[in-house]
Amino acid sequence: MRRRLVARIGSVGILVLVAGCGHGEAPASSAATRSSAAGGPTNDRGLVKVPTDSPQFKQLQIDAVRAAAVPSDEVVAPARVGINPNRTARVLLPVAGRITQVIAKLGDAVEQGQPLASIESPDADAAVIGYQQAQASARQAEATLAKAQADVDRVRDLYEHRAVAQKDLIAAQNDLATARAAVTTSLAAVDQATRKLRLFGLRPDEPQARILIRAPIGGKVLEINVAPGEYRTDTAAPLMTVADLTTIWMISEVPEPSIRLIHAGDRVAISLVAYPDETFSGRVARIADVLDPQTRTVKVYVEMANPDGRLRPEMFGSMRHAGAPRTLPVVPPSAIVQEFGRATVFVERSSGAFERRAVTLAARTGDVVPVLDGLAAGDRIIVDGAVLLKER
Repeated sequence: MRRRLVARIGSVGILVLVAGCGHGEAPASSAATRSSAAGGPTNDRGLVKVPTDSPQFKQLQIDAVRAAAVPSDEVVAPARVGINPNRTARVLLPVAGRITQVIAKLGDAVEQGQPLASIESPDADAAVIGYQQAQASARQAEATLAKAQADVDRVRDLYEHRAVAQKDLIAAQNDLATARAAVTTSLAAVDQATRKLRLFGLRPDEPQARILIRAPIGGKVLEINVAPGEYRTDTAAPLMTVADLTTIWMISEVPEPSIRLIHAGDRVAISLVAYPDETFSGRVARIADVLDPQTRTVKVYVEMANPDGRLRPEMFGSMRHAGAPRTLPVVPPSAIVQEFGRATVFVERSSGAFERRAVTLAARTGDVVPVLDGLAAGDRIIVDGAVLLKER
């Protein structure tokens, strides 16, 4: 009796299980039937299929992927206009003295050799006197040489006529050699005195105690640190700063992670706050050897032409550096959908059949998105309407 009861219960359980399985399959089959009947996309062997006569297919726009040159690894950093140190000169005093006149004015355009200021100095007086004494000594030595040469000629003639002894001729020749050495020494002293005059800015043909301080280079007078009447003893302190502003430096501070992308000689684009509608071009002239530990940036110096003087020191702007363009497949943003945290496009395999393909993207450039991996130029993809095939 007990065995019959167990057998009946087992039979009932099997029937219930079979009935339950049957009811579980019915909704899926019914859903697939409804999707197909409605003309929606279906999955078949990894492909998303859309009936070509369905309203959804008519909303899809399909086109071939094209390749385009896109910039790579762009760097944008703040920058300011600075003077070019290779075209800048600090005007110094050659000797201590009193400033008698400041000729140049702040902002003046000066040429190389143009007088900027004048000073009076005891050293200048000594230099003038030394030059005059050297000149006098040289003239005296040359006169002595001429007399010694005449004496040798006369004694030689007498010796040939046996009118004097040989020792007299030898003595005259020794005097001639001494006179020649004296001339050589005196001329060297004149050269030294002349160089000293020129160092002080004095002319050998017009020696005077007043020293003219001249511009070492042509350019603009950017700083004046002296006034008439001052007595200056520090010859290392600059009186003025003159800079050639026809070429300037743009000084940029590039973040540490981006400095690897910039090299000396690279061309960069410069934007300035003062000229918002213009873009200037420059060349990387130098990259600092030391990182700023506070800002974690590296200074980059960009050389720029400034023939009209529009770029003024301390103007603020930015530097943009773009790497060499790369040719990559590009797609419109509408071709990309996000599925499961990945960028996805749909590649046409045949009419109405599309392969779901994950792609790796670069930063958007204009109205297209470059594709680093996953697509090739010529692939036909859904460029508009891809969201209709997105898996929900």
